[in-house]
Amino acid sequence: MGAEREARACAEYYGALGIAQPVLSCLQCLRQFAGSTAKRCRDKHLEEALLLSQALSKGLQALGEAEARPLLRCVLAFQMEATGNSSSFQKLEQIVTQLAVGKEAVLAQEVGTLLSGLAPQGEVLSPGDLQSVCLFIEESSLGRQHWRQNLAPLLQRLATTLRWLLRSQPVPSATWGYLVIKACLQLFQVLPKDVAPLVWSAEGKSETLQSLLGLLLEVVWGKALNKDTRLLVGIALSMLVNMAPQPERGASAMLGLFQLCKQGAGELKFGELAVETPTVLEPDGLEKLVLTRGLLTCCRVDILSCQLESFTHKACLLLDVIFPTMCALTKEHKDCHYYCFQACALWLQRLRDALPAVWSLKGTRILAQDTELLQQLLQLVWDNAETPVEGVSEFIHSSFRLLLEIYHLECQHFQDQERPLYQQMLQRVVSMPWQIKARYVPLCAIVPYVGSQQVLDTYRDLPQHLLNCLSTNHLCPAAAEVYRALVRQQCAERWDGQRGSAEAAAERWALCWLPLLSQALCSPLPILQSNAANYLLAWTLRQLPATQAPLAARFSGQDTASLRAWVSLLKAQKSVSGALPLHGEALERLCCCLGAREEGVRLAAMGLLCCSPSTNQPLSGTEVRLLRRFLPLNLNCDSSSFRQLLQAAVRKALVRLRDSSLAQLRGKEPRGTDPSEGEGQLTQAVGFVEWLLQLSIASLSPGSNFQRKKTGLLLLSAVLETCTDTWSPDKKKGQPPRTMATLLSYARQSGCWDFFSQPNLLALLSCLQDSTNEIRDLASELLVRYFPPTFPEPIALALFQLAQDTLASPRVQEAEAGAVLMKTILQKSDSGTMKILALEAEAPLTLPNRGLCFAQHLLHVLQAQYAAARQDLLQAAATSPMHGVIAALRRCLLQVPEVAASMQAAELAQCWQELLTHLVSTARDITSFLLGALQSQQGPGADEQAAAPSFADMGNAIGSLIMLGKGGVQEEEEDSVLLSEEHGLILTCCWVSVKEIGLLLGGLAELLLAPGLPARSGPLLPLPTLQMAARVFQEILLRCRHWGAVEGCSTGFIKFCAALLNHPDVELQAIPQTMLEQGLEALSGPRSSSITRRAAGFPVLFLCIVSGEAPEQARPLLTHCVQTLLALASTALPQDWDQTLDLPQVCALHVLQTLVHGTGLGSALLWHTTPMVALSLRGLGSPCWAMRNAAIQLFSALTSRLLGQQRSRGESCPMEGLSLQAFLGQHPQLGAVLLGELGAAEGPVPAGPCLRPALHAVLTFLAQLQPGADGPGSPSDCFLEPLLGLAGSPIYAVRAMAAKALVPVIPLPRRPGFLLQLAEQLPTTPRQVRSHNAVHGRLLQMQALLAPTVGTDGLSAEALHPVALQLEARVWLLTPAQRCPLIRDAFLRVLTLLPASFSPGLAQSIHDAISTELGSLPPGGKAGCVELQVGLAVLHQTMARFMCSEAARLADGERIGAVCSLVQQSNPDIQLAILSWVITRKEGTCEELEKALRLTLLESLRSVLQERRDKEFLRLYLEALLHLYRDPSSWSQEASHKLQGSSAACLEILLHMVEAECPGPDLLFQALCAASLLLTHRFGDEDSALVQRWCTALEECGRSAACEELRLAAARSLQTAGAAVVRQSLRAACPVLVPVALRLINVGIHLLQDEEREVRHEAAGFASLLQQDPGEPLHDSCVFVQDNVGLQGLLQLLLGEFGEHPETFDMLLRHLPVLDLRGIVKELEANKAISLYKEDEPNVFAEPAVLARQLLPILLQLLEKASTSIALRASALHWLTDTGPGVLHDLQYCKQHWGQEAAARCGMKALGCAKLHTAVAVLLVRARLAARALQVLGEDAVAVPGLDCGTQELEQELELVQGLLAQHGLAPVPSQGNAPREQGPPSGAA
Repeated sequence: MGAEREARACAEYYGALGIAQPVLSCLQCLRQFAGSTAKRCRDKHLEEALLLSQALSKGLQALGEAEARPLLRCVLAFQMEATGNSSSFQKLEQIVTQLAVGKEAVLAQEVGTLLSGLAPQGEVLSPGDLQSVCLFIEESSLGRQHWRQNLAPLLQRLATTLRWLLRSQPVPSATWGYLVIKACLQLFQVLPKDVAPLVWSAEGKSETLQSLLGLLLEVVWGKALNKDTRLLVGIALSMLVNMAPQPERGASAMLGLFQLCKQGAGELKFGELAVETPTVLEPDGLEKLVLTRGLLTCCRVDILSCQLESFTHKACLLLDVIFPTMCALTKEHKDCHYYCFQACALWLQRLRDALPAVWSLKGTRILAQDTELLQQLLQLVWDNAETPVEGVSEFIHSSFRLLLEIYHLECQHFQDQERPLYQQMLQRVVSMPWQIKARYVPLCAIVPYVGSQQVLDTYRDLPQHLLNCLSTNHLCPAAAEVYRALVRQQCAERWDGQRGSAEAAAERWALCWLPLLSQALCSPLPILQSNAANYLLAWTLRQLPATQAPLAARFSGQDTASLRAWVSLLKAQKSVSGALPLHGEALERLCCCLGAREEGVRLAAMGLLCCSPSTNQPLSGTEVRLLRRFLPLNLNCDSSSFRQLLQAAVRKALVRLRDSSLAQLRGKEPRGTDPSEGEGQLTQAVGFVEWLLQLSIASLSPGSNFQRKKTGLLLLSAVLETCTDTWSPDKKKGQPPRTMATLLSYARQSGCWDFFSQPNLLALLSCLQDSTNEIRDLASELLVRYFPPTFPEPIALALFQLAQDTLASPRVQEAEAGAVLMKTILQKSDSGTMKILALEAEAPLTLPNRGLCFAQHLLHVLQAQYAAARQDLLQAAATSPMHGVIAALRRCLLQVPEVAASMQAAELAQCWQELLTHLVSTARDITSFLLGALQSQQGPGADEQAAAPSFADMGNAIGSLIMLGKGGVQEEEEDSVLLSEEHGLILTCCWVSVKEIGLLLGGLAELLLAPGLPARSGPLLPLPTLQMAARVFQEILLRCRHWGAVEGCSTGFIKFCAALLNHPDVELQAIPQTMLEQGLEALSGPRSSSITRRAAGFPVLFLCIVSGEAPEQARPLLTHCVQTLLALASTALPQDWDQTLDLPQVCALHVLQTLVHGTGLGSALLWHTTPMVALSLRGLGSPCWAMRNAAIQLFSALTSRLLGQQRSRGESCPMEGLSLQAFLGQHPQLGAVLLGELGAAEGPVPAGPCLRPALHAVLTFLAQLQPGADGPGSPSDCFLEPLLGLAGSPIYAVRAMAAKALVPVIPLPRRPGFLLQLAEQLPTTPRQVRSHNAVHGRLLQMQALLAPTVGTDGLSAEALHPVALQLEARVWLLTPAQRCPLIRDAFLRVLTLLPASFSPGLAQSIHDAISTELGSLPPGGKAGCVELQVGLAVLHQTMARFMCSEAARLADGERIGAVCSLVQQSNPDIQLAILSWVITRKEGTCEELEKALRLTLLESLRSVLQERRDKEFLRLYLEALLHLYRDPSSWSQEASHKLQGSSAACLEILLHMVEAECPGPDLLFQALCAASLLLTHRFGDEDSALVQRWCTALEECGRSAACEELRLAAARSLQTAGAAVVRQSLRAACPVLVPVALRLINVGIHLLQDEEREVRHEAAGFASLLQQDPGEPLHDSCVFVQDNVGLQGLLQLLLGEFGEHPETFDMLLRHLPVLDLRGIVKELEANKAISLYKEDEPNVFAEPAVLARQLLPILLQLLEKASTSIALRASALHWLTDTGPGVLHDLQYCKQHWGQEAAARCGMKALGCAKLHTAVAVLLVRARLAARALQVLGEDAVAVPGLDCGTQELEQELELVQGLLAQHGLAPVPSQGNAPREQGPPSGAA
């Protein structure tokens, strides 16, 4: 606190002078700077102090030196305390320099005095002193001057400090040593002229520096364990070398250091200094990396490239010393890969810089084609191009570019025109699979040297591969860079050649890239669309603006893909060119996009409206109108990403509105705006924000679903963040402008922007009671961040009571809501609130603190609940479980910054220490009690039983507790698989409480043991308390069986261990170390427990401890743990092992598996992968089942760790991955292990087949790798022979997996030749067959190599033609001459992959063989031969699929007819194969084949339905039929003719199946959809009964209670036939269909609110078709609309076309739910006991309150028609008679109930009750409707009994009740009409 003391003295001194006020203001800013913790606050105060110092400087110049000295000394004191932050130090340096103008000598004296007092002579410099030394050297000119004059004492102090650090035990913190080295480095760097004579001059030689150099070398050789510290020494030594007067002397000194690494002993001559070799017992080799990286970082070029005299040839450091060392390092140090390859990139940079000197020295090329240097460099970069180590790939990429640049410069220098390296690299890139990221960076580097055309000619698949990459996130940036490099090169080539117009450049671009970009933008894959738009489209338009025209022409269609691409194009065009006018056809099309069904299209359109290249460009009137129209329709979207992106788009619009409005108010018109429109734009902006605010608040009602509430909160967050003046210190961006108050004042004068009003506060408070964490936490964050600092007194009291009640709820969600409430109350309270809540009385403090009072209160509640639980756990679990209070304690202690700050206050330290000690001891007692209760052991001996109880023991223990809780009465219960309510209560109480305790204790340790906390009188968590907490964690993890509790506890335990292990106190570090040793000891000890008693958390104990180690350190605990586990698992099993007991070896494997799965360990485990893989492979051959099970789990985990998670669906076709060559380069020893297993499996077998349990695992692992580049001497070649040998394995699974494992071994360019070899090895006659297994294995290998990988078209037909010729000579393998069906099947599958390479003769031979085989099959599929052959059915199915594929490929009538005849054949295998082929076939197949199959299936439909042979067959048949008629236009006259006479019968059977049978939901789905398809083409008068039955079936299947499949079937059927029925009903000739049409529309309204998105989308298709022009055919150019747009469309259709029909009014009224408002209120006030489980709603997505508000305007307009329609008038009168009196009575009840103060008692609970909000909303809608009905009906309504009021009286009553309910947050505030508004949809619209 020296700066504070100086500040006070300074203020007293200047108080009487004339400049007192500016000095005091400056001091105040400095004090605020010192007292702030947030960086932005500190920077802000320093900026203010700097401005004041500039004004103060002139006043100080008039004073004498003595008068200026106190202020300078004060600022220097603040500067001394800011040495931990360089930016603050620099700012203070500017301040003190400004103040010292004219007084520089005084400042120099003060700086000298300050720095001289850092440490007395001979004493050790503290870390703070060292930081001061460093910053005064680096940033202060006066500091440098002082150290220059006091260089010798500073060197002595640095040497003394470093010697003490190296000799101390225990070793001090790594930061201390790092700061010493940093000080030395900066000294050498800043004062080279002063230091150089001490090293390189015999006269000036310094003993002190010699001693310091020796100490630095000790650090290099490993005396300091910290890697960063050692690496920094390398740079410091390089700085010393740079001071050499001659480069040869510097090079000689460094050569001596490198030789020291090899020799290991002797004396080093470094300039004039002589240093002894450091005595390190076991050098780790890192010293070579330290020296290499240090030299390459900053050594002078002339030193690196000068000739070394001690070599016989012309040698230099760079080529002959550093390069060999660097190559060796990349192979040795796996844990330092990052730094090794950083050195590689640095080496290439230095070589480029030193090229002239190196050429001069060598006299020849250094990278000629045949030089060893070039080959070594190429091998180095290629072998490590795919390394998974984070950060290394960037260095490899840089190395590629530098290597090619150096090669180019050398070819230019030596005038060498032949440059084969480029072509070699290009060929290697092309030969690599597209999935490998490493191929794209070299490709980018090559493009400028070979030209774009050569790249595209050589790499013809590049466009397709770029498309594949764009759909793979991690490959996308690399692919985009390739595209940009090629387009840039094309542009450069155009300008270098002929000069043409921009249109010509666009045409040339379009020839190459337009198909790629249009295909990507129109792709159905969202990731491909967005990546193409973000990475390629905008960049292309900026580079070539003329490309917009050809792109727009491509996207002119009305299909969804074209719309999405068109919007993306407009958005990119707007971002490039600025404003984009929207009118005419473009505006109409944009509206279509805003209402489209696909979220991506809507989001893109919304983003187009909101975005702008300039933030102060105002929104146009069109943009605002469209946002008002479509934003309310997107509030209940159930995609989380959609909500986030929608918020981001709206935030952009709000920023534009805010910034443009501020510009208007400042008088600066934004670019592109008309000055005359300024006031209108201001009004529009204020009105839009107000409208959005009200829309967001209305969405927060508990009656809304989760989706609407979440979207409303996100939009409200955007509004508050953008349009308030709340400053957030923790945010770097998004702070409000300084002039925001001006805009707020303007808006509030208009009666708008009352963001923090009572209704808004109540709406957010209702969200705090939500059942989801997302809603609660976001609402709490908004309240805390933006709303006033304290709640009003009544609200605070009611909230606190509600929080107390909900904390005692047994339901986890409600208890968590209570915890959030408690935290929010704490953050929104002050001392007055504490008095109101009477919490201070519970905490008798001299200095009361809010956080402390709350914590004391919650701790007392917890202790009371614990006491109650000890008396009766069942009763306590039901009425006062402990998990809610523990969660509240966790949130209040860990998530409130003010509480954390108060814990650092010295005056409160003792109180906090006592409270935390009591808290930890209480947590210990609760944990022991709960875990003991589940073991029937609740006494003191509970701690002694370490093993977790079995499930049977837990069940018995809980049963005993329940019996005790019920007074010892044993109830007779039926045996049930479901847990009883009582069981659930006890389990929930125990497991959730234990989980919360783990999270609480871990968070406390992380908070209170964090480094950098200010020193205080004593630790808040003393050692005994931490040891107690450690025992709690140990007990939970060892005795808990619930994985959720273990997982939650482990999260806290990792934090706990990390805090202890990274703490400087050795005793604290020893706690987790001791726990690890105890765990390892327990693991290897004898077992007496069953495997069912193994704790789920036992392996997690080890994972948490080793994960707590700092990742940048050496991780000794991890190494020790893994080595111990490996040794234990490798121990031989005992002779008499018992399978019922836990074996230590099995447990060790399980722990290793858990460690491998641990996400926090990352690459630290790569060191240990080889022994772990070898161990798991050995374990697979163990005689113990548990050992084998654990080994396969470990191997699976290692596979994921080594190769990454599989992101593709198919095992053999990974979308991305590591090549086999790269894998072997990174893990050569592991490759040897895998190869050894393959070799052992292939070896000779003495007698009988020898099973190799590990073989299949090895093959599976290899199959997940990718093929690499084609190159000679590839390390993967050694795998080829063993894999080929496994083709003859007697085990089918081995043959199959060996074939897949062969794929990564054979590079793509070598595959045609290799396939030809395999084909030639197949027998040409039956007599040549020596082994059927070998033939089958060869065929499987050919099949695997021929299969096209994802994203490629496979090998070309020309390359495979020789293979096809060989197979043609062996076609007998397909005929019955080959007796094995599996071989015939495999041969046919190989042929299936070669259709384009067939000769006519081969195609005919295959066709004849298949036709003969399938034609000879008898009906029913019974084989003619007596012998049952395995695989015959599979062969027949493959033949049938081949026939289908050939018919589709050739479009041959004969083959199509053969397929149709096979369908009609009664062989089930054939029929199922063809039907499955039809269903799975992608679109774009042969139209002729599809047409023939359609007619065939229709022709046989009646017989198939009547036979009803098999449910699965019937389902597939109907599904295939529907698939073939997926396009409605495919129905033809011929199809109707085929059904003539049988259509009605088929419909009858299908409808009967839906109505009366129960064949299962899958078949019912297809039956209903098939009936709808047939019904679409029959609408005669005689069919009305069928239509009625079909409509009834839809109503039944569309109910909320029906299963999802049936609801989806109803929605799809509506889309198929419903629109046609409704259209038919609108015609005058079909009035009989009108009631059916109304029922169908009603079903559509129900389904548009379904909880399943797919159901809503199908129903929206029905609504979309009805929105078409009646004159247009259905489905033609129809854009399917979003669910809410479809709902609006259906309501408008009812109003416009069916408004006169009386059933319409009644049908819509049925959508208003009937709720008992009084019953709901009474239930709320009753305070009944809460059950554990809440009854699920049948449809959680439906929102009756929102729908009621949406129906209101439609119903009101229908009522208006009652004056002209007698039938409608009668319906309205009937409704009013039935409903009107009840509405009036409910309004009167509301006025009476909420008009009393007694209602406030349950006011907060009512605020969060969804049922009550829905009932109130529906009541208000009914009341509004009743008032209008009274008005419209006039005298007819007078006679309604019980409704003794008129329209005016009812409206007045309604307004009064709504206002009263709004005060309690139960209804929207009646509109005041004073806000500027524009026409838009109602705020409650869906």
